[in-house]
Amino acid sequence: MKIRLIFLVLVFLVSTPTLAGGGWTPKKKSGFIKISQWWINSNQHYTSLGTTNGNVASGIYNTSLYAEYGFTDRLSGTLYFPFFSRATRSDEFSPAGDLVVAGDEINSIGDTDLAVKYGIIRDKRFVLSGTLTLGLPLGTSNGGVEGVVQTGDGEFNQMLSFDLSTSLPIGGKINTYYTVNTGFNNRTNGFSDEFRFGVEAGVIFFERVTTSFRLYVVKSLNNGSSTVSNGTSIYSNNMEFTSFTTEISYNVTKKIGLSANYGTAFAATNIFANPSYSVGAYMKF
Repeated sequence: MKIRLIFLVLVFLVSTPTLAGGGWTPKKKSGFIKISQWWINSNQHYTSLGTTNGNVASGIYNTSLYAEYGFTDRLSGTLYFPFFSRATRSDEFSPAGDLVVAGDEINSIGDTDLAVKYGIIRDKRFVLSGTLTLGLPLGTSNGGVEGVVQTGDGEFNQMLSFDLSTSLPIGGKINTYYTVNTGFNNRTNGFSDEFRFGVEAGVIFFERVTTSFRLYVVKSLNNGSSTVSNGTSIYSNNMEFTSFTTEISYNVTKKIGLSANYGTAFAATNIFANPSYSVGAYMKF
C-alpha cells in the first residue's frame, strides 16, 4: 500500500476533465484517474473579426491521462497529460483542382497541465478553493514539413484560478451542484495574457448518473507580441471564445465509470469553429 501511495505522489510531482472539481477537494489519500480520447475535426475557423471562414480540413486527437489525488483534506494535486497527441492537415487544392500543398501529420505527446489546489473554505454551505496551474509546453508547436501542424503552443503559462461552489439536494436521490470559476492566465513567449470566467451546473441522479453543463469565457488582453494567430488552430495567440460544454458520466460500479463530452465555441476569434468530442473511462480510489 505504501509503495502504491509513493508511486501516485511521484506521478503528480513529475507532472483538466471533472469528476470532483469545482470548489471541492478530494479527501486525503483519495482521488481518481481518467483515461479519455478527445478530438476535433475542423474545416472552418473564427477569424480575428469574429466571422467564420473555411480552412483546410485539420484534426487534433488527444489520448490523455487525468489524475487527481488528495495529499491532505485541503491540498490536492492534478495532472492532465496527453500522452499521445496527433495533428493532421489535409491536402490543399487550387480552385482548378491542382494540388497546392500536400497534407501533413505529426504524432507526439501534447501540452501538459500540472496543478495544485487548496481548499480555502471547506465543510460549509459554500466552498471555495484556489488552484495554481502550470502549462508545460511538451507538445510540438511547429511540426510537419511546413511547420504548421501543432500538438502544443510552445509557451509556458501559469494560471491562478478560484472556484466557488455549492450543492442543493432535490428529493432523496437527486442532488445538484453549482460552480462559479474565475482565473488569470499569464502566458509567455509573446502570447497574450488571458482572463477566464466560467459557470457550471450539474445534476446527480441516484449517485450513479451525473449530467453537467458549463459556460466558459476566455478573453485575451491582447498584450502579446507573437503573430501566431492564423485562426486555424486551438493554439493561436489572441484567441477568444465563449464555449458551451455538456458531459454525462455513469458509475458502472462504485469505483469505475464511463463519460462522454460535447463542446462547442461561439462568439469567438482565432480558433476552430467546429465542435469537439470526448469519451473516457475513470476509476475512483
